Amino acid sequence: MQSVPREWLDFLRQQFPKDSRIQLTEIGGNPRPISPGSTGKLDYIDDAGQFHVKWDNGCTLALVLGEDRFSVYLPEPQTFKLYMPLTADFYGRDEWGDMSEDGEEWDGHTLMDYEGQILSALVKNRVPEENESGLMRWYGEDDSVDHKVRSAVFTVEVRNRQLWGVAECRVAGELTPEELTILKEYLGGQASDGWGEGFEQRPIEVDGGELYVHLWQPDDWSIQTEQERFAPKVAEGLPELCFSTLRTTGQLICIKRGETGYYPSDWDTGDKEGNVELVDELNEDLGVTPIQRQAMEIGSMAGWDVPGADPKHYEESYSGQTSCANFEQKQ
Repeated sequence: MQSVPREWLDFLRQQFPKDSRIQLTEIGGNPRPISPGSTGKLDYIDDAGQFHVKWDNGCTLALVLGEDRFSVYLPEPQTFKLYMPLTADFYGRDEWGDMSEDGEEWDGHTLMDYEGQILSALVKNRVPEENESGLMRWYGEDDSVDHKVRSAVFTVEVRNRQLWGVAECRVAGELTPEELTILKEYLGGQASDGWGEGFEQRPIEVDGGELYVHLWQPDDWSIQTEQERFAPKVAEGLPELCFSTLRTTGQLICIKRGETGYYPSDWDTGDKEGNVELVDELNEDLGVTPIQRQAMEIGSMAGWDVPGADPKHYEESYSGQTSCANFEQKQ
């Protein structure tokens, strides 16, 4: 098979991201098990330039440019959010209406009460040139990030009793790790030196004074995906999963690291004592220690950030008695 120049491959992969819809017009060469008009999703483009498609009828036949005729429809953009800490300086007015020269620094928790005013100010700060693609209007690079990220705007959102700055993007396809890094760097720059620098100089009128809101600050600042920012932080040394039983029924269950609650196991014997013995065997096969199991049980019930969800919390001289008899969790 003829080799394809790297530049051409990069262009194809940039123009036609994973999950693009494919519609076959005509298949070339020998008869294949795909009829004209068939549709599917693009899985990937290989180094030979072939379009590997997951067809709706279950086939996985690849298409070849120049031999097969087909149309490509880009995937519908999906909302993708990046979160950043939000702070503000508040300048209050005295009883005569004079503005204080000394500002108070407010964090995201305090700013929850001002979500509406801040969101309104963010929208008003947008310029007509940003109507279609938002901050991507100023991106200035002809690359895969520009092709996939259709728009990006700054907004705010309350999560975990705190108001966060949010870069809300519309993305066609899936960003690679490299593309995500580039997007974070660009939007971080807009928050600090570009769009956000102008925004933080514009006062927002609130009861009792004015707010100057910062999308960026020099200390303890980062821009992260929803998963990176809000996923439960689990302790080191926990297995991916372990087995246990319910205290009341003796049902055999599976606990997954980082997830709340449990999953019923298909290996349940229907016998409480039999399940207790089976749990020990299954965990031993997985290399799960009694300490790890107890930490997993606590994490699934009480949260993965509590001390009991960390294996280091328990003494090295752990007796080895199973804790399954005390496990209970509501679904």
